[in-house]
Order: sequence, then structure tokens, then C-alpha cells
Amino acid sequence: MRTPFRPLTRRGLLTGTLGSAALLAAGGSVAGCGTKAATQTEAGCVSEDLSGTEKTLTFSNWPQYMDVDDKDESERPTLDAFVAKSGIKVAYTEDVNDNNEFFGKVQNQLAGCQSTGRDIMVLTDWMAARMIRLGWIQKLDRSKLPNVEANLLPSLRGRSFDKDNQLAIPWQTGLAGLAYNGRVTKELRTVDELLTRPDLKGKVTALSEMRDTMGLLLQSNGHDPANFTAAQFDDAINKLKKAVDSGQIRRFTGNDYAPDLAKGDIAACIGWSGDAIQLGFDDDKIKFVVPESGVMIWSDNVVVPNRATHKGNAEQLVNYYYEPAVAARLAAFVNYICPVQGARAEMEKIDPALAANPLVFPDDAILAKSTVFMALDEKQEREYEGKFQQVIGA
Repeated sequence: MRTPFRPLTRRGLLTGTLGSAALLAAGGSVAGCGTKAATQTEAGCVSEDLSGTEKTLTFSNWPQYMDVDDKDESERPTLDAFVAKSGIKVAYTEDVNDNNEFFGKVQNQLAGCQSTGRDIMVLTDWMAARMIRLGWIQKLDRSKLPNVEANLLPSLRGRSFDKDNQLAIPWQTGLAGLAYNGRVTKELRTVDELLTRPDLKGKVTALSEMRDTMGLLLQSNGHDPANFTAAQFDDAINKLKKAVDSGQIRRFTGNDYAPDLAKGDIAACIGWSGDAIQLGFDDDKIKFVVPESGVMIWSDNVVVPNRATHKGNAEQLVNYYYEPAVAARLAAFVNYICPVQGARAEMEKIDPALAANPLVFPDDAILAKSTVFMALDEKQEREYEGKFQQVIGA
């Protein structure tokens, strides 16, 4: 069953609470995490797995990222089915409201090789990459994840921060590309059009999420967001600055651009695929565009932190959600890209329209154009975010 447009979506929470600017504000604590006292190693911070005797699991996720029953929101059909099937009792909480905010909740424990009280956390690519870089995440046993091995989308394998696909398993995925309102403007195909077309001047917004906006601009310059140089980033940031200085871009937003796009107050934007799906339920003139130069793909990932004592139980849950039928039921609720091959055929039984939607089940052509932003080290993170914040005026 399709869900209505939710004004405060998962991606809205990502940027709406602290957003990119908070990365700089938190710079001291982030820098502190690079010290030897904060960085852990697998040998130096050993985790004991009690899954053989303790059938429990503590799961921290984002709001609206688990299917709920239409009549009783206290019931979570796929999760309840896992509990019944496995005998593992799951304490499920929706306490991840912003990546940086959540980092602040757990950094002292993880830096000190102490338990966070959580067995599973769901974090966006760049935050998962940061915690992996700090040595705070446990490796999963790939032999316990046969469904992941068989069904993870090829485009999400071998990412720069997790080459062996055993530290961060995609929970849901989405695209950052272009969107426009066909009631107030003509078709849009490229990032350069968005940034220069005279009829769009002052009617454009871009995302305050650095990796999404800058990834698209790097692609538009013919560079690879998964592997770029400082000079190439500077070329892209200068291109963005020109569009800001000329008045082409009205402002930078979280997902609060969505109502303005729906009303036609803005004509076009850099936006997220999930918002376009939800807006499109009410207005088929709202279009999401994969730019000719490429599109950014991001994921929110299941990770198991150090000192979590139920890694085996977590592996069972992750493997369960990579069953195509289960993945389809989850995707029917959240409306983001399903990372599980085979789920589309199962979705046809639930909602044929969603099964045919390339923003939930992208075709090979879209996936071939999609890129995950390069994992940054601490110095790069500070440098690139700083330049971006200067341009967007945050």
C-alpha cells in the first residue's frame, strides 16, 4: 500500500536537525576522534558474541524506516515476523535523528571501547565510513549473510569504505539528482541547465548536503565523485559559487524544498528521489531527472558497533531483510530504493505501480550512471565541508 507524502521524511531528518553545517561546528570533537586514544583496532577492542545464549537484539534506526501496520502503528509486520521466525526478541528504537547528533551520543563509549547498548545502528554512508575509519565497527561474517551475498545490488558492492561488504550493509538507498515542476517550467536534463538557464534564474534550490550537491557538480565537469582530486573539487566549487553569485540559486535546503516545488514557488532543484516519489503521488508533473552526466547514490547502512554482544543475532536480522519478499514489503512502506535484487518481482504482488517505478527499482541504465561519493579522511572532510559552507553561506 502506498504511503502519503510525509512532510518530515528520513532525508529531511538527516539535514534538518544539524545538517552539514554541524560537521564544522563539531569539528573539535571530530578531530579528537582521530587521536590514538579514540581510534580502535580489532585486536585492541575485542567484542564477545553472546548470541548463542542470549536471543535478544537492540536496534537503533531512523524514524519512518520500518514498515508499520495501517491500523495499528505499534505493530511492525516484517520485524514481528522476524521475531516469530527466529525467536530473537528485538528492542527497536527510532533514535537516529541526525548523523552528527547520533555520533555525539555514542562517540565517548566507542572511543573508549565501551558498549553503546546497541547491537545495530543505521548510518548514512559518510558517517558509517567515519566510524569504520576510526575502527569502531565490527566485521560481519559473510558466511552468515548468504542472502546479502546473493542479492545485494551490484552497484552497492565494493564501496570505497567497505571493499569486502562486511562492515556496512545497505538498509535503504536513494538518489540525488534533479527535479522540476512541469507546470511552471520546461523539461530539464542537465546540471548545467539548472545552473545557467535564464528562465530558471532565482527559481532554483540546491541541497545543503555537501556530498549530494558537489557530487553532481563534479559529474557535470566530467570528474568522478568516487575518486577526485582537490583541484577537481575546487573547479566544481567555483562553478557552484558562480551560480550563487549570479542569483541563479535561490537558497540551499534540506528536504524543505519539497513543498515549494509542489506549489511551483521553485521551478527546479537538486533533490532526492524519495521526495519525488511522494510528491508524484499527488502530481504527475513533478519529475525526477537522472542528469546526463550522472546521479549520486547514497545508502543508509546497518552497522554493528564494537562491544555489541549480539553480532550473530544481528547477522540473522540483516540476512532476513535481504529475502526479496521481506525487502519488498519494507520498500512498499519507505518508498526509497530497495537494495535487494529480486524484490521487484515480489513488489509486483504488493503494488505494481511501485514495482514499475525506476526510483524504487532503478534499471541498469540508471544504476550505471550512479556513483557513491568518495570516502573522505578527517583532513579532507574538514577542508571540503569548509569550502562548501563558505559558498552556501551557512
